[in-house]
Amino acid sequence: MKHLTLTLKSSDLQDTGQFEGYASTFGNVDQGGDLIEPGAFRESVAKARAEGWGIPMLWQHDQREPIGVWRDIFEDDRGLFVRGQLILDGDPVAQRAYGKLKHGALGGLSIGYTIPKGGAAPDPYKAGVLRLKKIDLREISLVTMPMNTEAKVTAVKTVTDGQTMPSLSDFENFLREAGFSKSQATAIAGKGLKSLLRSESGSESNTDFLSALAAQIRG
Repeated sequence: MKHLTLTLKSSDLQDTGQFEGYASTFGNVDQGGDLIEPGAFRESVAKARAEGWGIPMLWQHDQREPIGVWRDIFEDDRGLFVRGQLILDGDPVAQRAYGKLKHGALGGLSIGYTIPKGGAAPDPYKAGVLRLKKIDLREISLVTMPMNTEAKVTAVKTVTDGQTMPSLSDFENFLREAGFSKSQATAIAGKGLKSLLRSESGSESNTDFLSALAAQIRG
């Protein structure tokens, strides 16, 4: 079993335990010298779907610690996109993972996989690089240490019971994690969110605004 680890960055967080992002990206060489080609996961993911078994979501590659389920796994032009749900009810490990994700203390997503015969070949133009053409995906974990810095969790769902607005500090943290400087985040939150919190408009328009802003930042 081999592991490939990707940087995880939470960009928006409340208490649902849902998140999405990339468990792998195509075309970049990770710190272990591997480069994954488009289509490498397609057969493995299709087989898992056809056989009716889900790719496990594990904590730190520990098979004894499943912490959630992957709702969606598919390839797009960028890489292997995943949408997951942590199972928070009654699971202290999942709750701990969620807390670390919330505060940015978790390093990445990591795939556990095997390479079938003929699934890899040395890159003819880059010494020391192995091109992975076919991967048998076995699991995807939340882990501490990243190896590949290209992929990241791109969103953690903001939907909460009652559609409540985030606090000013939470919104500033969201902006910081999306790439804004501290001064920029403070200015945006101070001029934008404070006005929304003072407004008399309904919660639907408020959350629509935040969703649109989040989509614009992630795009």
